[in-house]
Amino acid sequence: MSVPENITYTVLERFLRYTAIDTQSDPSSPSCPSTEKQKDLAKILVSELLEIGLEDAHYDENGYVYATIPSNSGKSVPVICFCSHMDTSPDCSGTNVKALIHRNYQGQDIILPDDENQVLKMRDHPDLKSQIGNDIITASGKTLLGADNKAGLAEIMDAAHFLVSHPKHKHGTIKILFTPDEEIGRGVDKADLKKLNADFAYTVDGETAGSIENETFSADGIKLIINGVSSHPGFAKGKMESAIKIASQIIACLPKEKLSPESTEGKDGFIHPVSILGTVEQAMVEFIIRDFTSIALRSHERILDVIVQEVLAEYPNSTYQLIVEKQYRNMKEVVDQHPKLMELGVKAIERAGLLPKIQSIRGGTDGSRLSFMGLPCPNIFAGEHAFHGKQEWVSVQDMQKAVQTILNLALLWEEES
Repeated sequence: MSVPENITYTVLERFLRYTAIDTQSDPSSPSCPSTEKQKDLAKILVSELLEIGLEDAHYDENGYVYATIPSNSGKSVPVICFCSHMDTSPDCSGTNVKALIHRNYQGQDIILPDDENQVLKMRDHPDLKSQIGNDIITASGKTLLGADNKAGLAEIMDAAHFLVSHPKHKHGTIKILFTPDEEIGRGVDKADLKKLNADFAYTVDGETAGSIENETFSADGIKLIINGVSSHPGFAKGKMESAIKIASQIIACLPKEKLSPESTEGKDGFIHPVSILGTVEQAMVEFIIRDFTSIALRSHERILDVIVQEVLAEYPNSTYQLIVEKQYRNMKEVVDQHPKLMELGVKAIERAGLLPKIQSIRGGTDGSRLSFMGLPCPNIFAGEHAFHGKQEWVSVQDMQKAVQTILNLALLWEEES
């Protein structure tokens, strides 16, 4: 049975409630969740899930939200999980978000009232071309919006509300997982997959309506520690080897026309310095290394090591360490072993009246880690755009299409079992 076209959606109201709650994560915090305020949203989500009728809805001490929609089918159907994250990016303020709805968009510039220098222009946001007549939601200009990933939360919640209130639509057991700290790479560190007990999953955390992603970057982090030689600056000639200057020289030697985020797209990887701290005696530079294969990652790491050695050759009394930390791997290696995941994902998007777009993510999702933890997990669109910044936006109609897609997936897994 197909999802009816005349659904009474709750996704907008839910989304506006969720964006008003500050859930910014903090990479410097060792706790889980990294910020206690993420639990403020977890409490609300659990309350709404219980209100819908999901009796096992709860959040644990680490802020993870779990819930189950019981099967209403007589068939043996794989258990499917839908997952989104509650935190927003630390790159831009998420405090006092004021969401604004720009009704019946007609292609005009959208000026954000709390900072008139923040203007959404179609030339800068080409996906706005497909939004004529739609209702665009932005923040007011001082914060991000939080559509990444509160759009996904609201869409999963709306789909759950529909399934429970329309029992004639047959589906297998559906699991819900909402995670903290995805934006700082720790989204599934403490997820209890035994408790979740799902066979397959979909993260709802993608961009353009109709997109489904089966491939992510593979990712490593690197800490470069430089041990220089300190000396009194008044008597430093021939003695001082400043770790700060060595680090700066290494960064200046990085490739600029390739292997840099500013000059790459598509399937190109990069070496990217993200922080530098230090003194004359010791400095530390943190890098992220990204590409779509582990072989390419190792190649980029060797390039960085060669640059460091060449620079250090000028400083005979200084030393260095390169510490590589594995972050996540391309989920395609796992997802491709389960072709039905993508097959039904494409069908679900088509049933929602959209043209499916199979894409690669120049980043990672919780699904990257979940896939290698034993829960194969591609990513479907939530409709979020320009995330991590003040010009973030999403359209009401794209969120509704995401709700339809989630519902179609639930029904298709039952139909084809």
